[in-house]
Amino acid sequence: MSLDVYLQGQPKKVECYCSCCDNKHEREEREEYYSRSITHNLNTMAGEAGIYDVLWRPDEIGITKAAQLIEPLRAGLAKLESDPERFEKLNPSNGWGSYEGLVAFVRDYLRACEETPDAEVYASR
Repeated sequence: MSLDVYLQGQPKKVECYCSCCDNKHEREEREEYYSRSITHNLNTMAGEAGIYDVLWRPDEIGITKAAQLIEPLRAGLAKLESDPERFEKLNPSNGWGSYEGLVAFVRDYLRACEETPDAEVYASR
């Protein structure tokens, strides 16, 4: 199982034609600026770094835009990088996920948020 995060544009209505009935229909599309997955096995480590809710449950804490993630992700990344030994002890015993993987995930997600601050945030657990 994994956490999937997305940064998306505003919804836009587009017209399409159905190949089954040849009728014109409208549907909603969103431009996807960023997506990435990470194993749920790293949620304890993320919690220890203070970013579990920010990553796994942004909707429950009122985060809707990428700009709102920037400071919490910076703080979490700084915490992770400041004490690698503390966090490496939380590496999953089953080998699925690692401290290095979480650091890379947070660093990459932060970069994407900085590049598209107006993007909408979506997390699938």
